[in-house]
Amino acid sequence: MGASEDLAAIALQEEELELLSFDFDVAWEIGLTVRNLAVARRHPVAIEVRRFGQPLFYTALEGSSPDNADWIRRKGNVVARFHRSSYAIGLELKMKNATLAEKYALSPTEYASHGGSFPISIRGAGVLGSVTVSGLPQRDDHELVVEALCSYSGRDYKSLSLGPAGL
Repeated sequence: MGASEDLAAIALQEEELELLSFDFDVAWEIGLTVRNLAVARRHPVAIEVRRFGQPLFYTALEGSSPDNADWIRRKGNVVARFHRSSYAIGLELKMKNATLAEKYALSPTEYASHGGSFPISIRGAGVLGSVTVSGLPQRDDHELVVEALCSYSGRDYKSLSLGPAGL
């Protein structure tokens, strides 16, 4: 898949993966779902689920580094700002040959348009937070979050996955 196909698939993911509710227990369950997938695959990642302004779940797995926490913060800031997946924002910028700094005057020390942060959207309320993974290639970070959200919400991951990489 190319960037435009990934963007179309991400738009569908963002639309289809709305939750009915979001609270501390839901954040914990989503975080554990991501963690269980990552542990089973021995992924060296850090994971965060946050309501904007408040982290509700965080874990770092074997092989991750303190740097992953900063990537999580910066990717999550992109979702908080644009209410879109950080991977989608990064792909859009890449297609326009632009950066967050050039287009929006956003500092790269505060914002990272790399894949791995996905909006938590509540039906009727909008985007309230994010789920973020750091430690894998950006497309894989993104897909791990999407797979976990599909699992949590009972959705078929194969129908919502990005498919094979072609970028």
